[in-house]
Amino acid sequence: MQKDPLNNDEPYLEDEHHMPLGISLLNWISVGFLIYFLLCAVGLIEAGFVAIGHQTAEQIFSYATNPIAGVLVGILTTSLVQSSSVTTSIVVGLVAAGMPISIAIPIVIGANFGTTLTNTFVSLGYARDRADFRRAFSAATVHDAFNLICLLIFLPLELAFGFLQKIAMAVGDFFTALDPADNLITANFKFVNYLTEPLIGEIRELAYGLAQPWNGLVIAAMGFVMIVVSITFVSQLLKLLLAGHARRLAEKMTSVAPSSGIFTGLVATLLLQSSSATTSLIVPLAGSGVLTTKQVYPFTLGANIGTCLTAILAAFAVTGQRELAFEIAIVHLVYNVLGVVLIYSVPFMRYLPVRLAEFVGELGARRFVVAASYVVGIFFLIPALGIFLLSR
Repeated sequence: MQKDPLNNDEPYLEDEHHMPLGISLLNWISVGFLIYFLLCAVGLIEAGFVAIGHQTAEQIFSYATNPIAGVLVGILTTSLVQSSSVTTSIVVGLVAAGMPISIAIPIVIGANFGTTLTNTFVSLGYARDRADFRRAFSAATVHDAFNLICLLIFLPLELAFGFLQKIAMAVGDFFTALDPADNLITANFKFVNYLTEPLIGEIRELAYGLAQPWNGLVIAAMGFVMIVVSITFVSQLLKLLLAGHARRLAEKMTSVAPSSGIFTGLVATLLLQSSSATTSLIVPLAGSGVLTTKQVYPFTLGANIGTCLTAILAAFAVTGQRELAFEIAIVHLVYNVLGVVLIYSVPFMRYLPVRLAEFVGELGARRFVVAASYVVGIFFLIPALGIFLLSR
């Protein structure tokens, strides 16, 4: 008989079915509420960063004078507003106003990397336990590692051959001809937003009277508090409820083809309408030891592709400059699909993101200051310093 995962002094029956049905049901209901609060917390962080950095983000775009600066602008802007959709929306407007598409594409590539910050924030909720934090931080940063490798491969190819731009322009004309009646898909597809908006709206109202950027800081801070609380309790409940099933679930996840995990991540992101929310929900399973970084990896890749399909759906709702909106969305999609195909096709590269993420997770678990420095440096300091140096 194994020990209770929450209390080593007490025995614990391996299978959750030995737990009284009422208690098990109550625990699962609690997990549902905690996941709801986690989704709200992610939304609050995004709303807070938008309040802090939306105007700043538009000013930062003026520094995108060359492709390298464009990548850094995309990373920094998306890190500030915590939404690649906001970044790409601004890019569409700037392209319509005359920004060269050769500059806009590197911004989109940078935005693809910057959007991974949210699930990294979620992993910081495990900082009190070194083992849990190592697993959670590795699972979160595997998204960063994959996008960084894609950036290093495809940015030079795009600068040399412009293949993303050519594909986008060819496919954009085709999608522009598709016009769903009254935009029913995009108008009714964000049901998760409808669930979380009441709570997020109430919290935004509490900070309404504060001046910018303090209102955004308060909103984001409340999101961080909710993340820590949600992660703390959902981690304990998942360990309790899944202690007997964790090994079987892990074995099942390992035995299925990676394509199944990619498809699951894609569908989940289409339903949640946010890759940040999707990958943030998988972090607790990794932190609790239910899934490994290698098992989370395909799911993350699917989320990466799913958020691009979301952008294509959103492009249907654009009333002006629709062709440009489709071109930007297609660039995002082709970039991520090619990244998955290429990296999975080359054996020595297939699990390179996993190895990099586990290395970063190990360093971060040893010293929390390393993890904090990684987050601040990679997403804020290095892009800001690069933009400053390139603009001189």
